[in-house]
Amino acid sequence: MPHKMTLTGSATGPLREYDRYVAFDMREKGSPSAPKGLKKSTFISYTVFVAKKAFNKTGLTKKSIMHEKFLIQGEPTLDIPIDECPGEIGVICFQITVLPNKNDKEANESKDKKEAKQEVSKAQQEVAATKQEEKQESAAKEAKTVQPEVNETPVQEKKAAQQKQQQPIQPKGTKDVVSFDDIIVPEAFLKTRPNPVKTEEVIEFVKRTGHLDKPLTIEKESKILKDGYRRYIVAKTMKMDHVPVVYDYQK
Repeated sequence: MPHKMTLTGSATGPLREYDRYVAFDMREKGSPSAPKGLKKSTFISYTVFVAKKAFNKTGLTKKSIMHEKFLIQGEPTLDIPIDECPGEIGVICFQITVLPNKNDKEANESKDKKEAKQEVSKAQQEVAATKQEEKQESAAKEAKTVQPEVNETPVQEKKAAQQKQQQPIQPKGTKDVVSFDDIIVPEAFLKTRPNPVKTEEVIEFVKRTGHLDKPLTIEKESKILKDGYRRYIVAKTMKMDHVPVVYDYQK
C-alpha cells in the first residue's frame, strides 16, 4: 500500500524548473505534544516535485511561491539524486492547493462582523419603532402613561442581542471545545489521504462561517482522535487554536 502524506506551509527556497516538472523545498515541524514517554518531533525538510501542468493551474510564480501558503498531498520518495533533492525527504506531489492568506481571512471576517452589527442595529431600530407605535396607540385609546417596562424593553432586547452576538458559534452537536494541540492522531489516520475535493469544501465552509461543519470525535481522557480526520486536517490548515468535539462514549 503506497505511503500518503500531507504538508502545509510555504517554500523555503527558490523554485527550480526541470523538463517536465518543478521542485521547491519546504520545512514542517512536528506535533508539539508527543505521546507520553517519547521525545517531541523536530523540523523535517522536504523537497516537493510537482508536474508543470499541475503547478501552472495554481497560478503560483517563482516570486509568489515564497509568500503564498499551500497544501501538498503526495507520497514520499528516496530515489531522487541529492543534487535535485536537497531536502531530507522527497515528496511526489499529487495535489497542490493554494490556501487563503491571513490578511484575506481577516478582511473577510471583518466584513462579516460589520454586516452582522448592521443587521443587529437594523433589528433594534425596528423593535424600537414597533414599541413606539404601540405606545402611541395605547396613549390614544386609554389616555394614560405607558408602563415603565415598555420603555425598558428595547434596552433589554439590545443587551440580549449583544450577549448572543458575543457567544462563539460552534457546529451542531458540539459537546466541548478543546485545544487543537491536545488532540493525538493515531498512526492509522496519518497513513490515510482524505479526499482533496471534500477537504477543500470544508475549507471553503470554514472561510464562510468561521467554524467547522461538524465536531471531531475524541476520547475524553486521552484526547485520541476517533473520527473526523478530514476536519482535523482542515483545522490544522486554517491554524485553529481550539476545535469543537464530541466524546466517543456519547455517540
